[in-house]
Amino acid sequence: MNRQIYLDNSATSFPKPDVVYEFMHNFYKNHGVSPGRSGFDAAIETEEVVHETRKMLTRLFNGDDPNHLTFSYNASDSLNMVLQGLIQSGDHVITTKLEHNSVLRPLYHLSLGHTVEVTHVSFDKHGYVDPDDIKKAIRKNTKVVVVNHSSNVIGTVQPIAAIGKICKEAGVLFVVDGSQSAGAVAIDMKAMGIDVLVFTGHKCLMGPTGIGGSYVMDGIPVKGTRFGGTGVRSAQKTHLEEFPYRMECGTLNLVGVAGLHAGVKWITEMGIENLHQHEISLWDKLRQGVQKIENVITYCADSVENQNPVLSLNIHGFESGDVGTMLDVDYNIACRTGLQCAPLVHEVIGTDKIHGTVRLSVGPFNTEPEIDAAIEAIREIASIKK
Repeated sequence: MNRQIYLDNSATSFPKPDVVYEFMHNFYKNHGVSPGRSGFDAAIETEEVVHETRKMLTRLFNGDDPNHLTFSYNASDSLNMVLQGLIQSGDHVITTKLEHNSVLRPLYHLSLGHTVEVTHVSFDKHGYVDPDDIKKAIRKNTKVVVVNHSSNVIGTVQPIAAIGKICKEAGVLFVVDGSQSAGAVAIDMKAMGIDVLVFTGHKCLMGPTGIGGSYVMDGIPVKGTRFGGTGVRSAQKTHLEEFPYRMECGTLNLVGVAGLHAGVKWITEMGIENLHQHEISLWDKLRQGVQKIENVITYCADSVENQNPVLSLNIHGFESGDVGTMLDVDYNIACRTGLQCAPLVHEVIGTDKIHGTVRLSVGPFNTEPEIDAAIEAIREIASIKK
């Protein structure tokens, strides 16, 4: 069988750089002990890797205090903690119709019983939110604005700095879901006015699944929502308020942190801009190729500007799931079909009633011949008479 062409990097980047696999294996084999709980050498060395990873990510996002970089299972996990730790009864929240269910569902549950009001701002025909629409939606009781930096369905990168400026002027907290952008595009929390950034490790940061986290700027009143062991001041009855313990309890996913450590080091050495240019050039080749095929519809794929390498399409007369199956079985091409956990995006682009789209997402290890093969596969499927 020919090697699989993997075009589902928005779900999980694959493969990982070899150094990620190697570092995870060697780290866990030699240092797979609890950090910060004991004074023996292996525990100290493990804590050094954990803290160094906090520092690397803090630098990547232009934060100040590595202890404010906290780890979790993934972005969904951190978004639950952050949103539940910030939003209280009577608050108003603004978000967008670009959001993933990792934002939509926590907000929905908070709004049950009408204790929290949520406004969903839409996006234009090109896939971008107008910052003025955010501004117009702000009320006296608006507590938080939460925005997806880059859509996992259409790949558009939102004007975060402009939205952040509006939030700062209005005294509203600004939370950014960086699941698809952290490691893919430059993020400067200070310049962009971001109060809380949430990320996951297994996408553009090139780490494994099961690791993610958040960076909370100093003074942002995120309450802790989990309580348990920290290895510090064990006689204290209440959970510790200081960071990182406020957002962490129990033993960390150490092998996940190790993989994230190696992944961040790799993208830093390669250069985020260099990786993005490689991926977006392949995306543009794919975009232009499929847009020339009769009966293929693409969504919000207009330009390489403010765009990540994510392409959603449909073939007239075919269910997206059927196209995905044919790409897999007949052409050994992996992609994602359906609603991609972002139902409101599909409502706006009009694909909710036709079971979503075929999503092709490019990663750093994809090649031009693979993109040529994907274009040809879509051409052949589109030529089938229905």
